[in-house]
Amino acid sequence: MRGVRKTFGKKVAVEGIDIDIPFGGLVGFIGPNGAGKTTTIRMIMAILFPDSGELSVLGKSSAIESKDRIGYLPEERGVYKKMKVGKFLRHMGRLKGLPATGLDDLIRGWLEKIELPEVYNKRCEELSKGMQQKVQFVSGVLHKPDLLILDEPFSGLDPVNMRLLRNLIREQNEQGTTIIFSTHVMAQAQQICDHVIMIHNGQKVLDDPVKSIRERYEPRAVWFEPMSEGFDVSVIEALGVVESVRAVDEHFEARLTDQADPWAAVGLLASAAPMARVELHRPSLEDVFIEIVERSAGAEEASNLRAAVRAGDADAQEVSR
Repeated sequence: MRGVRKTFGKKVAVEGIDIDIPFGGLVGFIGPNGAGKTTTIRMIMAILFPDSGELSVLGKSSAIESKDRIGYLPEERGVYKKMKVGKFLRHMGRLKGLPATGLDDLIRGWLEKIELPEVYNKRCEELSKGMQQKVQFVSGVLHKPDLLILDEPFSGLDPVNMRLLRNLIREQNEQGTTIIFSTHVMAQAQQICDHVIMIHNGQKVLDDPVKSIRERYEPRAVWFEPMSEGFDVSVIEALGVVESVRAVDEHFEARLTDQADPWAAVGLLASAAPMARVELHRPSLEDVFIEIVERSAGAEEASNLRAAVRAGDADAQEVSR
């Protein structure tokens, strides 16, 4: 994508996006809801067309010219509800150019992989939403696409099926498939991606391998868990290397000053009081994203974004429960 812009009336959904995704990559589009991820994906898929800029997909000027080499799981889930699962997948396979011979065996093999071998002769409407989502994933990979695009693929899945889908995505990538997926739950991208593209307010704010991001953003926080209840955090705040302390779940997080040496700070905290645990906390993708926004847009917008991102994480945790 080169200088791609997309508006809806007066609203600018995507502004000046430049992206290169290498063959064989496993790339995550991350950002809060409304950031422009789905609009970007729809332009890649030629469902929407940019107002300006250029893009090419698999060496062609449009995804339409490469449609049989692409698998797609849209944000809006959809199967033909009155069709039986086997016939639905057979229909989707034939649309993608698969020969009829051996197709049923291929479908049954995939249903085994997604742990739904018993649904072949069930109507799609008889399945739960999570089951339908897994069947729809199969419809996107049945033809062994060169490019697989997944929009919020983990939304609505329980933890067991999230892990299953993560493993299947990795397996597809290891077989050479280029994969793009979007998510507003950044921990999911951190678990699976080689490379992330962060989008905020329709603009790309980061485009780097996960490994280099982690190396570039050194730890600026220490997590600690005191041995005693009712611990007085002023003991930690008085060390001279700590900017602030806050409670996080069952531990505390000490944010370090800009001048503090993170590794020396660990030793200071460990000797300040009896501790059950003291560890450096490497920045998560969420932390990096917030820091980038804070640098460019200010603390207030960063605070609002942090609340939005955490709301997404809370939704994911609620699904897990």
